Amino acid sequence: MTDASTPADYRDTVFLPKTDFPMKAGLAAKEPAILARWAAMDLYGRLREQRKDRKRWILHDGPPYANGDIHMGHAMNKVLKDVIVRSRTLLGYDAPYVPGWDCHGLPIEWKVEEAYRAKKLNKDDVPVAQFRAECRAYAERWVAVQREQFQRLGVMGEWDDPYLTMNFASEAVIVGELLKFAESGQLYRGAKPVMWSPVEKTALAEAEVEYEDVVSTQIDVAFEIVEAPNAPELVGAHAVIWTTTPWTIPVNQALAYGPDIDYVLVRYGDREYLVAEDLCYALSIRTGANEKGAAAPPSGETNVKIYRGSDLAGAVARHPMHALGGFFAKPRPFLPGDFVTTDQGTGLVHMAPDHGEDDFLLCKAHGIDPVFAVDGAGFYRHDWPWLGGQGSVINKKFVASDGPICADLRAAGALLAASDDFAHSYPHSWRSKAKVIQRATPQWFIPMDQSEVSAEAVIASQLPTIDATGLSPSTVGLGIGNGPTLRGLALDAIERTRWVPERSKNRIRSMVEGRPDWVISRQRAWGVPIALYVHRATGEYLRDRAVNDRIVKAFEAGGADAWFTADHQALLGPDYALADYEPINDILDVWFDSGSTHAFTIEARYGEGVRADLYLEGSDQHRGWFQSSLLESCGTRGRAPYDAVLTHGFALDGNGRKMSKSLGNVVDPLKIIAESGADILRMWVVSVDYFEDVRIGKEVLATTSDAYRKLRNTFRYLLGALDGFSEAERVAPTDMPALERYVLDLLGDLDVELKAAAEAFEFNRYLRLLTDFAQDDLSAFFFDIRKDSLYCDAADDIKRRSYRTVLDVLFHALVRYAAPILCFTTEEAWQERFPSEDGSVHLLDWPVLPKLPGDTPLATNWDDIRSLRAQVTEVIEPFRRDKVIKSSLEAEVTVPTLPADPAALAETFIVAKVTKGDLGVTRTDYLKCGRCWRHLPEVTVDGALCDRCAGVVA
Repeated sequence: MTDASTPADYRDTVFLPKTDFPMKAGLAAKEPAILARWAAMDLYGRLREQRKDRKRWILHDGPPYANGDIHMGHAMNKVLKDVIVRSRTLLGYDAPYVPGWDCHGLPIEWKVEEAYRAKKLNKDDVPVAQFRAECRAYAERWVAVQREQFQRLGVMGEWDDPYLTMNFASEAVIVGELLKFAESGQLYRGAKPVMWSPVEKTALAEAEVEYEDVVSTQIDVAFEIVEAPNAPELVGAHAVIWTTTPWTIPVNQALAYGPDIDYVLVRYGDREYLVAEDLCYALSIRTGANEKGAAAPPSGETNVKIYRGSDLAGAVARHPMHALGGFFAKPRPFLPGDFVTTDQGTGLVHMAPDHGEDDFLLCKAHGIDPVFAVDGAGFYRHDWPWLGGQGSVINKKFVASDGPICADLRAAGALLAASDDFAHSYPHSWRSKAKVIQRATPQWFIPMDQSEVSAEAVIASQLPTIDATGLSPSTVGLGIGNGPTLRGLALDAIERTRWVPERSKNRIRSMVEGRPDWVISRQRAWGVPIALYVHRATGEYLRDRAVNDRIVKAFEAGGADAWFTADHQALLGPDYALADYEPINDILDVWFDSGSTHAFTIEARYGEGVRADLYLEGSDQHRGWFQSSLLESCGTRGRAPYDAVLTHGFALDGNGRKMSKSLGNVVDPLKIIAESGADILRMWVVSVDYFEDVRIGKEVLATTSDAYRKLRNTFRYLLGALDGFSEAERVAPTDMPALERYVLDLLGDLDVELKAAAEAFEFNRYLRLLTDFAQDDLSAFFFDIRKDSLYCDAADDIKRRSYRTVLDVLFHALVRYAAPILCFTTEEAWQERFPSEDGSVHLLDWPVLPKLPGDTPLATNWDDIRSLRAQVTEVIEPFRRDKVIKSSLEAEVTVPTLPADPAALAETFIVAKVTKGDLGVTRTDYLKCGRCWRHLPEVTVDGALCDRCAGVVA
């Protein structure tokens, strides 16, 4: 020791951490420069070249619409994809990422039409070529905008060559995929009810429809029975139907009954009404509660005779508006319907085959066809005898209890009750937010349950590959399991696919099990046309491989526009006369477009038969892209286009509400990036349980920012503590103190757990493991204990060298582990330590950790020591709080057990002395070293140097 009669300043002899890596991140300002550097060095291209001989792993991007600035859902989705792709790259794969956009369809048409409406123009008056060109220009503009916004998130990919559904090559493949269905007979044209938007004047896919709570008009209407061979006494009575779509009454063609339902006659005034026995009371409430709409006050008199539904077989009613003649004078037969229940209504259902699937199927089975009375805009056609030219059928006033439909029924004495108070859920267009209807129109369909041609279709387009199930695709196509229908093939494929989370498998399976035939036609202009020729006499579409090849080549040269300007005789060739064939100008459902992306992106870039390792989108895509891709691929290849599917939830506001401009609760990702940086947003995405709906707001982001600062400070400490570190300092693990070997052991455990979390796509667990390790095992434990050695030991001391060696291992590991999530911050940290023109943390592989001696018992002993350290810290705190001691260095503690050497424990607990005894604390009598500030027995004068420090400064 040395004497210290006068205080000495030893600050210059202490090895304090040194780094220019700032505590304050300033991400919003730094990140654009990092992005520019990556672009200049072609980081993505460098990775592809570096990994070209590695095993490929493909996440296939689901295409967003090229329409508007990105929102929080986009940001969440793209960040999660980027984290997964970067993690696969880190794990050693060649993991390319090709971003894409959905450029066709209603969302873009709708925006272009809005511009027309603002100028008082009608889109239908514009030439198709001009309108399509404007749609293309609109999509191109938003692709450029969104591309910059996605890149600002730190998403790395093939941004210079993304896939676009409107590229000529894409459109050619899309029509080629359609023609595969056509060649194998997996298409048909039929008139059946589909979801139809009168506002947008087109059929809609299931995924384009959302349900909202509404209040509708409900009416009870009487149909006079004119024939009843099994119960003649019913003639003259009135069958009562209940409906919430009054506008379908003018298109009624039959009545449906439940064969096993019991019916009775109820007398109201001078009339008798047939109704299900179980629903008599409900009918009396409706008719009595609405005197204005009731035909007559209810008397409650009930005929005791019960009629079985089957007694109504052969019965006939007449339409309430039969006096109009023509269509309305035709008899309305009673038909047995197994869908008729007594859950609500009257137990009798009026049938309008134009406007309901059950109605259509039942009427079709009895030779009753749709009449197409309602046009595409929702108006009755002008020649319709009742309400011709009037509408729209989704106009609330038109169908109200005091509207023209109810007024005419009331005048005819047929309206028993009408009220505008029925609350229920009703389908709306997700784009226009307007109500949709079911409307029978001639449409093109892909059948789900056509068994005789599916196997042939699949085999015709198969490659001789073996999938993960061990079955060749052609074998699957022959109907092993559920096959060979498209529904069966899809259900088989669902079982062979990994679904994350696993419960999502049940969701898509139930949807595929119950879905109707796929309506693939749309009556719009901006899309890929259904490039078929239909024989004018037979109605059959042409199936000729040579013709189809010419069509595909025309699309390759001129895109989908080529169809609308084509010389159709040239495409048909010499074997067919154009006069005999009608070219179809309907366009494809955009879900068919996006469902074909695997063909024109994955297979086109990486080879036929290649499929994606992962599809990742929001949970709404079980009825959207996941399903359309599944059906398209199963119909043409007999298998799913993906090996695994990951589903995430939706981003809600801080109160758990859906974000809406009208509510003023939209959280803008671009604003967050501008204020806090993309890494904060990226960290939030993986910090939440994204398999469920998640919240984001100021409080949530504040929590994320705090967690970010702690991790950033870990990097800052490592950089500062490693200042000047060289390979000459490195110490082999076998020569390290036990604490260093223990921390390496913990790091090895962390490494295993992080890999497992990455494999499970559980990056919220991944981040939690990483931040807990940095905070609990490093900052609060390892760094805390070893700061004395770092600052005060000699530069060549084995303990200090061992500590710095482990810090080097930690830096290389932690920066890599965090790189998929904090892509900017880790690059900043890496460049701070290893500055270079063309280096990047993102070019590195998963860290290879030093091996520890296999026979060293580390964890158990150190778990005991850490538990004891926590107890010691707890008992010291009151002494520090009451200012009995200034810091733990002034404390002497007694502990029940001594799991290690007392001097080593004193260093671990950061106290002056440790002895055995009941757990307790006293203030030490040892004096403080003027350099390291430890209280040690060899310091005889306060401020003098301990033996260790004296040796260092000598």
